[in-house]
Amino acid sequence: MVSSSMKYVHVDVFSPVPYSGNSLVVFPDAAGLTGTQMALITKELRHFEAIFLEMAGDPRAYRARVFDLMEELPFAGHPVIGAACTLHALAGAAETAQWTIELKARTARVETQRRAEGRFFARLDQGAAEFLGTWADRAPEIASWFSLARKDLDDSLPPETVSTGLRYLIVPVQREALARARISIPDLEVRLAAMGAQFAYLIDPAGMEGRHWNNDGIIEDVATGSAAGCVAAYLRRHDRIGDGRSVVLKQGRFVGRASEIAVTAHGSGTDIRSVEIGGDVSLVGTGRLDVLPDVRRS
Repeated sequence: MVSSSMKYVHVDVFSPVPYSGNSLVVFPDAAGLTGTQMALITKELRHFEAIFLEMAGDPRAYRARVFDLMEELPFAGHPVIGAACTLHALAGAAETAQWTIELKARTARVETQRRAEGRFFARLDQGAAEFLGTWADRAPEIASWFSLARKDLDDSLPPETVSTGLRYLIVPVQREALARARISIPDLEVRLAAMGAQFAYLIDPAGMEGRHWNNDGIIEDVATGSAAGCVAAYLRRHDRIGDGRSVVLKQGRFVGRASEIAVTAHGSGTDIRSVEIGGDVSLVGTGRLDVLPDVRRS
């Protein structure tokens, strides 16, 4: 093992209450770590995701790498929001701050606000949306992937692939079907790739509630920031939310960690020029790794 130590901060994102929302580990100064070390640390701590930061020459600009328990992610919403609030907490007493966080897929700009001791709010601009195809003609097949029937889908909206950093197949479902949904096929990743998507997100448009799983269906996510931006763009494209109007997307009820994500889309039709997501962040605790992984032995 390498004996150098490294500090981290444990936060909960998309909830004002600790021990709810989506948990996250933030490493504010991860300079010198390799990707292999970051992956091993993430698996050791076993949070939903971990984000590793390195200052990029400006005290308000950072480079970041994000890992979940399986892989490195080119973009992720809740880690960026949690990281920005952590940086705000460490920076001092300013009530508001702005941050630039560079990820592999895109550079994100985040505005943070201090709301109370250990509690912050952040808003992330995910940039413009891309619409990569609609799949109404394959709706029965798509429904079956999630243990649903064609009648369980929302007939007024098509399944559609959307990206604001990561590519999601947005699947609109009836309210009562959301609770019954489960991934029922072993090769979902392959099926999604044929539609230009990396992941799938089920949304009840009437109730503004969604669900997302890893593609193997084993782990359900608590609150998926990268998908929330795609949902906002999708709903604005189909005139389900107003231009620039903030609405709340709920997630996490089915895993006992209720979360709320504020989403906003600016533009119309396929010209959605800006998508924002936001939410509360609670600081839960701090810790230190006294030894780091020795990649020569891993």
